[in-house]
Amino acid sequence: QVQLVESGGGLVQPGGSLRLSCAASGHELDAYAVGWFRQAPGKGREGISSISKSAGRTYYAGPVKGRFTISRDSAKSTVFLQMNSLKPDDTATYYCAVRTSMPGASDWWDEELYAYWGQGTQVTVSP
Repeated sequence: QVQLVESGGGLVQPGGSLRLSCAASGHELDAYAVGWFRQAPGKGREGISSISKSAGRTYYAGPVKGRFTISRDSAKSTVFLQMNSLKPDDTATYYCAVRTSMPGASDWWDEELYAYWGQGTQVTVSP
């Protein structure tokens, strides 16, 4: 079983930046594609970004495209989500999750395809 731990969340002002990290224990994260999801209060969970095992493919949801960047560091077995120009609408609990299959344009956001999930890290964007 893969245990995922997210970190890097916090309180930030609008326009600010945060970098989230997703690390794995028990398994090398390199064996998986990784997705980032978020769930805002009173809303369903949504996929916001995904990266393939080799980092050759990345995907972003429309609301975060151009502001968020997903990357992975194989040496550290960690996936990052750099979040810039944060808005109050970005306030949510952020989760990372892993899948063994290659994410594609039609399914990278499908949480049913992700087998293991972290506990989440809270991001709050407020003046």
